[in-house]
Amino acid sequence: VMGTGGIVTLGHAALYGTGAYAAGLLALHVTADPHLGLVAGAAAGALLALLSGPLILRAHGLTLVMLTVAVAQLVQEAASKAARLTGGDDGLAGFTTGPVLGLFRFDLAGRTGYLWSLAVLVLVFGALRRVTASPFGLTARGIRADAGRMRALGCPVFRHRLQLYTLGGAVAGAAGALSAQVTEVVGLASLGFTTSAELLVMATLGGLGRLWGALLGVAVFLLVHHLAAAADPFHWLAVSGAMLILTVLVLPGGLIGLVDRLAAG
Repeated sequence: VMGTGGIVTLGHAALYGTGAYAAGLLALHVTADPHLGLVAGAAAGALLALLSGPLILRAHGLTLVMLTVAVAQLVQEAASKAARLTGGDDGLAGFTTGPVLGLFRFDLAGRTGYLWSLAVLVLVFGALRRVTASPFGLTARGIRADAGRMRALGCPVFRHRLQLYTLGGAVAGAAGALSAQVTEVVGLASLGFTTSAELLVMATLGGLGRLWGALLGVAVFLLVHHLAAAADPFHWLAVSGAMLILTVLVLPGGLIGLVDRLAAG
């Protein structure tokens, strides 16, 4: 959404959290099947993106960013008010996740959850690589570089951006569903601004526009997060902030750009 389409968002947690609640509610009231839960989470994230996209994507720059924040705040407040459905501040709990493929049950050690998440990651990563290399992905990059020129060439810019945003919503919703299935609890924090900000920091650290950069950004951010929080539980955010500023100033292409330089030289 950001790296390929140039749609800067600070409200992506709304899509992630919606997918988490969809998977949790499905497991609680309908079926604990993790495959259906994953599909439900992806569908819920995509639907929210499709419904909110027409409002968000008509804006540009700071206005667009603030609209994404506003949508996320509205979704979080709605989840808080609908406490009978979502559990409100106490979170959604009391559901379990069924065995993967009907064989592998989720265990306390987290092995099944880890392997299930890894399998989904590999499949989604492969699909997104094909999408970004396809005419659809190349068109999205063209819109990011010069939307006016693409519009002059006859490209339906708004529709293309909406499709891209909906695809991003599906991926975020699937990630939220995985979180709900592995932890078997969904809280309002999954819809919060902090989650959105962390996603933005991870993507920027790794390198916008590069799928491998996204994976690298996540790994480095979580590593620094755990090490810094263990050393100083009250000021670890300062370490992450300083690392982000340094990366933006010194490595405009992110950490994946540094990897490319080292590999080339």
